[in-house]
Amino acid sequence: MAPENKLDKSKMVVVEGSYAVAHAAKVCRPNVISAYPITPQTHIVEDLSQFMADGEIPNCEYINVESEFSALSALVGSSAAGARCYSATTSQGLELMHEVLFNISGMRLPVVMTIANRAVSAPISIWNDHQDAISQRDTGWLQLYAENTQEISDMTAQAYKISEDKDILMPSMTCMDGFILSHVYEPVVLLEQDLTDEFLPAYEPEHVLDPKNPLSFGAFADPNYYTEFRYLQEQAMQKALKKIEDVANEFYDVYGRYYGGLIDEYRTDDADIIIMAMGSIVGTIKDVIDKLRDRNVKVGLLKVRSFRPFPVEAIKNVVKDAKVVVVLDKNISLGLNEGALFTETKSSLYNTDIRVPVVGYMIGHGGRDIKIDTIEKIIDEAEEVMKTGIKIESQFTDVKEELL
Repeated sequence: MAPENKLDKSKMVVVEGSYAVAHAAKVCRPNVISAYPITPQTHIVEDLSQFMADGEIPNCEYINVESEFSALSALVGSSAAGARCYSATTSQGLELMHEVLFNISGMRLPVVMTIANRAVSAPISIWNDHQDAISQRDTGWLQLYAENTQEISDMTAQAYKISEDKDILMPSMTCMDGFILSHVYEPVVLLEQDLTDEFLPAYEPEHVLDPKNPLSFGAFADPNYYTEFRYLQEQAMQKALKKIEDVANEFYDVYGRYYGGLIDEYRTDDADIIIMAMGSIVGTIKDVIDKLRDRNVKVGLLKVRSFRPFPVEAIKNVVKDAKVVVVLDKNISLGLNEGALFTETKSSLYNTDIRVPVVGYMIGHGGRDIKIDTIEKIIDEAEEVMKTGIKIESQFTDVKEELL
């Protein structure tokens, strides 16, 4: 049974989602911030710049850089020198960081970066889907996806506590849907400084660049050693599965707020149809579920918070008694005609005795609205799968045939 969320409405303030994230980063007491502005992430770094100008982030250096590649490169040295580091980016900016993402993960530097998820060009799109972060899923960064503004704010402190654990020491991406969450104004309880200091202790790195005790970071490794580095990274990812759950519960103990650990569930106990999704679409799905439950349609939601590490056992435990699983992906693996969450869910179930049918829908590309009618239609098709089996395993939704 998940803890009851004790959101203190008396502490709520109406702010932009980007401000809530910037405020969360501030109260986590970073030592170095380095970021390059790119829509729709820009407001986060604007707010952090203002906090710096107002002297609200003590013992912190804000590094102005020429690109996203430079922004993350600057944090390689900063984190290796023992600093708690923060950045934020999106879309093409995240793709430009690709090389450095591997460097930070391989050096086991616990950097935290907010991703305001946005579609990747071409064609150019500034609107939301998850292709940018999903394209970086194999770089060795934890990836956590938030449902709403309150969650992405609180997720920032959780990510630092997970990443900086000495058994983990892996960087984290905290992912929020661009514009949908980054630019929305809604009531939020901002992270309190005193509670955050209690929850998140000062970073005490085990290994640092120090002339008095020389070390090498990211040194050359020939074939005799390289495999073991990758093995240890994967072991850290597996350890992070439990750590993510533990930190979610520790956060609840301090703040009284809970969003799930690796996953969260909504009305799944007796569900014949389970919908899986990540990000802000989860709120819309919950509304559809409530509507259909009133019509005695047994449908529930499995919200995936942690895409990396992938919560294989948690997913198996939820879907094992379902009659059909529907996976919604705001991304596509071109050439496979599947979204990443769908592919990995099927993989998780393949060598098991769980034989539930799994169907996938690619949805919301480039910020296309995901309407209640569309989700209801998908659920109607899932009911047909229960009766007659899978006819189409994976498909696009809402394709405008007249534009093809």
